[in-house]
Amino acid sequence: MLLGAAAGAYQQIALYAPGAPAIAQDLLARPTTSLQPRSTMPRTRAAMAAAPGAAPEWDGQTTAVPPTGTHTGTATPVALGLLAMLCAAMVTRMTVLWSRKSRPEAMYLTMASVAGQAVDLEVDALVVGTGISGSCAAHHLLRTHKVGNLLLAESNPVVGGNVISRTDGEFTWEEGPNSFQPTPAIMRTTYELGLTEELVLADGSLPRFVYWEGGGAGSKLANLHALPTNLPGDLLDFNLLTIPGKIRAAFGALGFIAAPPPAPYEESIREFVTRHLGEETFERVIDPFVSGVYAGDPDQLAMRAALKKIHRLEGLGDFGPGLVSGALNRFKELAQEKKDNPADPAWPTYKGGQLGSFRKGLQTLPNAVAKELGADRVKTSWSLYRLVRDGEQFLATFDTPEGAKTVRAKTVAVTVPTRVAARVCTEVVPAAAGLAQVYSPPVASVTMAYRKEWFKELPGAQPGKPLVGFGHLLPRSMGVRSLGTIWSSSLFPGRAPEGWELLLTYIGGARDKGIADMTEEEIVRQVDADNHKILLKPDAPAGKLLGCRVWQMAIPQYCRGHLDILDKLEKDEAQVPGLFLGGNYRSGVAFGDCVQYGLDEAAKMAAFLGKSAP
Repeated sequence: MLLGAAAGAYQQIALYAPGAPAIAQDLLARPTTSLQPRSTMPRTRAAMAAAPGAAPEWDGQTTAVPPTGTHTGTATPVALGLLAMLCAAMVTRMTVLWSRKSRPEAMYLTMASVAGQAVDLEVDALVVGTGISGSCAAHHLLRTHKVGNLLLAESNPVVGGNVISRTDGEFTWEEGPNSFQPTPAIMRTTYELGLTEELVLADGSLPRFVYWEGGGAGSKLANLHALPTNLPGDLLDFNLLTIPGKIRAAFGALGFIAAPPPAPYEESIREFVTRHLGEETFERVIDPFVSGVYAGDPDQLAMRAALKKIHRLEGLGDFGPGLVSGALNRFKELAQEKKDNPADPAWPTYKGGQLGSFRKGLQTLPNAVAKELGADRVKTSWSLYRLVRDGEQFLATFDTPEGAKTVRAKTVAVTVPTRVAARVCTEVVPAAAGLAQVYSPPVASVTMAYRKEWFKELPGAQPGKPLVGFGHLLPRSMGVRSLGTIWSSSLFPGRAPEGWELLLTYIGGARDKGIADMTEEEIVRQVDADNHKILLKPDAPAGKLLGCRVWQMAIPQYCRGHLDILDKLEKDEAQVPGLFLGGNYRSGVAFGDCVQYGLDEAAKMAAFLGKSAP
């Protein structure tokens, strides 16, 4: 995540449970998640029949809790960078400022025998996984690079991976990533798929809240502290931090900090933030942000891996190691990047701080890609279980409802969770075995509805609108088990019928692994209790449950040693031309990162095939 060009919003919650959280992405920063989750379904028809309700696992691509995050071609501000600038402003008063043919070309059912291996299908390009990464890669292969002889395969019965949008005719909700921070790559893809009229953008001025009580913090209605979005004016009323805490953060942001530990030691997020901004800022702002984006443990997450763009700021400035100095130069870089890569005026436009989705939910995007490709190019309930070399090409074997099927492809992109990649790709890329070491904690996403009159008085409430905001994050020290909640009906129109409000809550993560042992009923009761504590009147009835999905393996954790695993993977992958491994364990956990991955990997695959964009 990087410090973007507008100081002030949460970072998209990337907790989507597998798709990854995104609470902090949707809530905490402006432009970054959705977690993009991707589920792994039973691999045989018998298994699928026996376990129709088996919970899928997170793909490791996305934003979202509000997975919460969730990556891209533009900068994305985050709570950490925001805090740095906020605090500095207090001291200095500065304002930092395809068209598809009737038949797909050359799809051959050959049943030829090559080196003893039966081949059912030959294609130029094979993309495994229809989450956001895989779907976008397939779209850009076809639309941008005119690679029509391609196949997009998915282990689930429907496309989308862990991007799961649901409706009962009245309510519309997400069970994976919840939203995205708009980026040029997302807007381009939206336009090319003909989804501009389906795009919905939340009001970027809506407040993002942190729940905090006591500890010297100022009094706020319902203990919900809005993060500043307008500098320096909002600072006058920002009393989540004590005066000593603000002074410590301000001086640290300006560069009065201790030197970093010598290499090769990797600082954790807690160590880095505490060294720069102090313990209070970490505990009250960054800790809930980390819970929202990664559902992670800040003592285990490596700063240079998990928040590498913020980590880079320490050495980027002209006036010392402070984050403010680095941020000023980063703003210059962003301005130049925008100038060098102007957006097409035909693409949808957006403003800083907004979050996006589609009228019928995020699954609209992969559904549109599947429609664009056509049934001959998209295979669902195809689960990859072996990948090998066949001379200069590849043989991919799938478990399908019709039995084993083998596909020969010239180039392959594998966008699957780390545990799957470690199992099926090691024969070709030995270093892929290291991906088994990447931990993904359990996360549950729970969607509940409440009558408007059941809400207590909340900040910014208006007549008939008790919820006015993106949602709230919950610091671990506050003793509330949930990680954070997205106020879905406040963000996007049409998510709830008249008289109701819709809440999406994420719970679990690396510091609450016990969530995996709870029943869905127990999880729902806990979430409902947390919602009552923060938002509802004492006598409010239990909420109406719309959906509860437990992702046993959600967002991949970028812990110490993660970049070493990726370095080894990159070296081995370079020895296998035409093979591309990716997902949110590599490109980042935000929805936008996954879209950008698809665009970039499509270009690499097309270049390998000797094709280039017109």
